[in-house]
Amino acid sequence: MQLHISPSLRHVTVLPGKGVREFIKVKVGSRKVSYRMLFYSLLFFTFLLRFVFVLSTIDSIDGDHPKCSTIGCLGKRIGPRILGRRIESNVPEVIYRILEEPVSKDEVLGKTDVPQTLQEFMSEMKQSRSDAKAFALRLREMIVLLEQRTRTAKIQEYLYRHVASSSIPKQLHCLALKLANEHSNNAAARLQLPSAELVPALVDNSYFHFVLASDNVLAASVVAASLVKNALRPEKFVLHIITDRKTYSPMQAWFSLHPLDPAIIEVKALHQFDWLSKGKVPVLEAMEKDQRVRSQFRGGSSAIVANNTEKPQVIAAKLQALSPKYNSLMNHIRIHLPELFPSLNKVVFLDDDIVIQTDLSPLWDIDMNGKVNGAVETCRGEDSFVMSKRFKSYLNFSHPLIAKNFDPNECAWAYGMNIFDLEAWRKTNISLTYYHWLEENFKSDLSLWQLGTLPPGLIAFYGHVHVIDPFWHMLGLGYQDNTTLADAETAGVIHFNGRAKPWLDIAFPQLRPLWAKYIDFSDKFIKGCHIRAS
Repeated sequence: MQLHISPSLRHVTVLPGKGVREFIKVKVGSRKVSYRMLFYSLLFFTFLLRFVFVLSTIDSIDGDHPKCSTIGCLGKRIGPRILGRRIESNVPEVIYRILEEPVSKDEVLGKTDVPQTLQEFMSEMKQSRSDAKAFALRLREMIVLLEQRTRTAKIQEYLYRHVASSSIPKQLHCLALKLANEHSNNAAARLQLPSAELVPALVDNSYFHFVLASDNVLAASVVAASLVKNALRPEKFVLHIITDRKTYSPMQAWFSLHPLDPAIIEVKALHQFDWLSKGKVPVLEAMEKDQRVRSQFRGGSSAIVANNTEKPQVIAAKLQALSPKYNSLMNHIRIHLPELFPSLNKVVFLDDDIVIQTDLSPLWDIDMNGKVNGAVETCRGEDSFVMSKRFKSYLNFSHPLIAKNFDPNECAWAYGMNIFDLEAWRKTNISLTYYHWLEENFKSDLSLWQLGTLPPGLIAFYGHVHVIDPFWHMLGLGYQDNTTLADAETAGVIHFNGRAKPWLDIAFPQLRPLWAKYIDFSDKFIKGCHIRAS
């Protein structure tokens, strides 16, 4: 660095070094300048040059840039860093162009030399010293191959879960057979439930009435046991168990041999209700239509899995629609509660995949404000995955009939643990609305919604729902394992909704003990069918 000072001290020139044309020129005013000012000026410019030198050195180390020999060149490179501006990407444009090109499904089909791992890919690139275009082409091949394999693996997982959740485990089949045999051979297994002196309680509104519809003896036993064991006044609890014809004998045998005194248990089959006859009850006709339309519209699981154009999540939803429970009378029966129990004013309806962990009698103290259905909302809560459901999560708003009548952002609610004011219900047209929309869905080839009884329930009970505290119903324990054991233990009722039911091998092991603790594994029927805690 060279320093030139004019004799008059009017000009001070600092030259950075050889080969540098630019210079910094300081023009001093005509007035007399003190040596102190001159010293500080020189000190400032010396510091500035050293700062520029350090930044240029760091920039050269960080990247493969062409060498700069001028301050102007350094300014273009270092300026954005000083000012906080974004530096343009150094990725060649050809890489973006190739990766953005549409990919043919058969592009990597049959190729055996596509790298299988990132390590293989990097090793190949280093050895071949390929240009940017070859790099991008090879990278695209590897990504496409991995995407195809990931999609196949996901679909296989969904298929296996569908099979596992739709099939009856041999242990449950064994239990039903042993109980049916006991029912035919043992008079103690054929007791009238409840006993004659307790029959008046079945229509007495001073009791707390619960309804459970199930064809699963083991699941029903857990719901009943957890309900009664957590009750503060079990002698005031009446549990009405509704089942189908084939499960009636095993169900009656179980509760005859395993009484839950002092609670009152009623076991009744659908065929024992006088009003339930074909031609009178729309649910039977609806089920037949539903089964017929689904078989024509969807095909079997093989046809669904073979579809190469749909996303894995869509395929999973279609597989779930094939589940037998969605065409089960047990799943539709709740819409006929006012007819099933004409003498009752209020009931709590329970699904068979729940566990009760607190006394439920306070539910009768909730003021429903004239509403019919007391339910927990599922559009808000700490668990954003489970508690993020709105109407658009269940209904097809691309269909004009749905879009015209409903708000996609309307908050959804949950079945599983619901308070039903039957007096208020009888004053509405909820059941007629339910079957009207079922018929509309059949006419549209199931395009209004895909599966389940919740979508038509959301429509039928629209405007008739009273929101209750989430404490009374925690959801999601059957389709995601993010819920901790500690969190689940704080809920009044936990719901294993989803495929991973607690009685299946695919249940989440950390959550299953909450259900299993209500089973006596020393019982001869449980032990004889090899039903275990884990």
